[in-house]
Amino acid sequence: MELLADVGGKPGIDCRGFCSYCYFKKVKDFTPFGCRFCSPFSEGCDYCGRAIAEKYPGFKPLLSVAQDVHATLKMSAKDPEKVTISGGGDVSCYPHLVELAELLSSLQVPIHLGYTSGKGFDSRELAETLVDCNVREVSFTVFATDPGLRKRYMGDPSPEASLECLSTFCASCDVYAAAVVIPGINDGDVLRRTCDDLEALGARGLILMRFANQAKEGLILGNAPVMRSIESQPIESFRELVSSINDHYKLRVTGTPLWDPEIGSPFYVATNPEAFLPRTGKRATVITGAVAGPYLRSIFQRIAPNVNVVNTEKEIACLITLDDIQKLKLEDIDETVIIPGRAMVHDKAVTEALRADGVYRIVRRGPEQLTLDGEMSIGLQREEVLQREVEGFTELIRTINAIGT
Repeated sequence: MELLADVGGKPGIDCRGFCSYCYFKKVKDFTPFGCRFCSPFSEGCDYCGRAIAEKYPGFKPLLSVAQDVHATLKMSAKDPEKVTISGGGDVSCYPHLVELAELLSSLQVPIHLGYTSGKGFDSRELAETLVDCNVREVSFTVFATDPGLRKRYMGDPSPEASLECLSTFCASCDVYAAAVVIPGINDGDVLRRTCDDLEALGARGLILMRFANQAKEGLILGNAPVMRSIESQPIESFRELVSSINDHYKLRVTGTPLWDPEIGSPFYVATNPEAFLPRTGKRATVITGAVAGPYLRSIFQRIAPNVNVVNTEKEIACLITLDDIQKLKLEDIDETVIIPGRAMVHDKAVTEALRADGVYRIVRRGPEQLTLDGEMSIGLQREEVLQREVEGFTELIRTINAIGT
């Protein structure tokens, strides 16, 4: 069991200010989209009205975090194997981080520092103290190892100290660095110098994150563009970049929304025909995002030739909204429709939209996940990724078998 110590926090507030590329910048008030957690009779809930924008009240008091952890431990039948400290803000900015780590160290299991940019680390001694408290894994947004670039684009008030802490963590922990790749700013030679430094420090892996700057890339909170002067990198060009960096370094390199060169994911099953997937002759339409569309077509041609895959302009399936559904051509859609399990739409509203031409269509949500992006696969083995995909596709095929025509 992995135990979560959620410290709360708000993006842009509890992280010493927004990074210039942060997708929570410019978020406007919005009407809840509807989601899988909503009541069938009301559109909007805490998740799709607040949590997706991480509208937390701020960092939690230490006592509150400790009580939550204690309650989870009492209800669990298993002992934790790892504790992750995470939240909506930057973990390094949590004012009680050392006290919390000292408290959690009594569990005598490894501690993982979830998302941190390091902007809250003002001296190497803080990292050394955390290592002494049994911190053994760190997810560190490096952006670049150039202090000037960190200061300018991340708003890091002490970039040299942050990078010294990164060095300390690399010497004692499994460090998975991350970099949002902004064309013309931290790509090219800058990215290669960053990779050189990370490899020399002993970082275990690097997650390259494609910079999203348009609504179709996932900025659904009225916040596009985040940076007006930047053109987004085409998705295939980004995939080639991930492969190139992986080829030239010993680091475990993955990308999000794609790709993982070592495993071949997302959708590793597309190139692994020996993986057992159930077949079906039923007819149905599966709606997905633009990134997943080509992969799903390839897979279904093999296991379910009567399944029709229709993708939206929105690249990421779990960020599909009602506007994306309404743009689809209904003549391309069968009478049984499977939408992404985590699509940001209310069940009643999406069903009405897909019956707008007078055709009665059965609409169901599919599995929450069919694959894993690079943020998740970087810490897994090939067999684990394959197992997750087989489980997802098996659930999907069973749904099609149950309601397909």
